[in-house]
Formats: sequence, C-alpha cells, structure tokens
Amino acid sequence: METNRTVKRGKGKKKGHPKVRFRFGTLLMIFILSFAACFVLYMLSANLNDNFLNDEFGISTVESFPKESSLNSDKPSDAADNENKIEKAVNPIPQSEKLDISYFDNCCLITDSTLADMNSGFGEGNVFGGNDINTSNIMSVKLPSSFGSLSAYDIIKQKKPETLYIMLGSELGAVSADDMIVSYTSLVNAFKSSLPDMEIYVMQYPPVLYDSDTLTNETINDYNNKLLMMCNNLEIYCIDTNTALKSEDGKLNEEYWSYESLTLSKRGFDKIIEYILTHTV
Repeated sequence: METNRTVKRGKGKKKGHPKVRFRFGTLLMIFILSFAACFVLYMLSANLNDNFLNDEFGISTVESFPKESSLNSDKPSDAADNENKIEKAVNPIPQSEKLDISYFDNCCLITDSTLADMNSGFGEGNVFGGNDINTSNIMSVKLPSSFGSLSAYDIIKQKKPETLYIMLGSELGAVSADDMIVSYTSLVNAFKSSLPDMEIYVMQYPPVLYDSDTLTNETINDYNNKLLMMCNNLEIYCIDTNTALKSEDGKLNEEYWSYESLTLSKRGFDKIIEYILTHTV
C-alpha cells in the first residue's frame, strides 16, 4: 500500500542584493568638481578666442588705443603745450636775436622806485610804479591810470598786455628776502590765475655802487638767487638784469648811476632796454 507523502515546501526567499548608499557630501563634491572643470574649459575658450564675446553674446570689443591719425595730428595737445612752455623757460633767459623796439608796444612794466623814472622803451602809459610801491603793497596801493585810480595789479588786468615785466626790491635790507619772495609769489600767482596767456618776466635787482650798513651786493645776490628759484618753481621767465649792469668788480657800473637823482642813469635805463630786446623767448 502506497503511502502518500506530503512534501512541505519552505517559503521562498529572494536573495538580497547589497544596498548602494550615497552620502550627501559625496554628491556635493562631485558637483563642485564638475563645475570647476566646466569653468576652466570656459575660461580657456574665452582666452584663446579673440572673438569669443562676439561669438557667444554678440558683443564687439573696442580698441582703447587712439587712432593713428590722432597720434600724428598737427595740433598739439594741452599737455604738449604745457611741456613746451616749461622747456623753453630756461632761466636766466640766454641771449637771443635782437628784437625791434616795437616789441614794447604790447608790454608793460611794474616796478618800484628802481625803474619808476624810466621813460624809454616801454613808453608813457606802460610803466606802473613809484616810490611808495614794494612787494608787500603792490596789490593794494592805488596808482593813477586811464582806468582810474587802481592798484598796479588791477591796471594790468584791465590792459591785458601780451608780456609783463616786473622789477621789485627797493625794500631789500629793511625786509627779509624770504618775506619779499612770499609777496612776490602771491603777485605772480594772481597774474597767472587772472591772465593765464600773459607772459611774465621777472627782472633781477640791480647791484649797488657802494655797500651800506643795510644793503650790500651780497644781500642783492642772495635775493636774486631766490628770485631765480621762484621763477623756476612758478614756470615764468627770469632775466639777469643784475649782471648786465655790473662792472668787473661786481658792483654797479658807475656810468649807469646818476649822482643827481640818486637812481639809475639814462644810460642805465637804456642798457636795461637793450638787454630785454636781446634776451627774450
């Protein structure tokens, strides 16, 4: 007799596979490295391709250099004008070809008692000064003129000459040279501001015939050296009218002195006029 067997099957179980786990930090690192690689490739492409901006975005680049035509332009720039003006101001001004006396037609002179009586060269109506004028009050003391009673500074502003000559220094010995230079500088700067196109010549102070207790030729030489430095710093002209009037011993040539007026003589004035005409820029 055949016996029936019941075969019991166990519950089927699927074989488990290992689980893949991703950490957030690993994903972030992969993203950063991918972005960095793309950025490097992008920058290399931009640097190697001159037309990259135009190809990528339709943007054209503009040359920042001036055109060749502007570089070769006959019209000088303002910077070139200023540079030329500085270069030509070699002080004291060396000897030049003599100009005609008509040069003084559009020139004016500001002075103290030193050249107040000079009536040659500049002519009447172009010399402004007097015994009461000095470096400290030149912008305040009133003088008669065709414009009325004005300071020498205001008269020049009205006349607007092409060229202005200045000789000041009569208070030397009573006032320190340094203080005089400060006042002189203020005057010149005021003219440069109000009349920038006017050329300015500072005339060095003449020597004296005899040294005194208050004024010596050594003092005058020191003052003139400071005038020269001032002119160089302010980029204006300086002419050595001191040397033009000296004798071999370093003092004023006696033929340029008047014992009657106790001022420079007519020959002295004429010598200054001749010196100006042969020492211009």
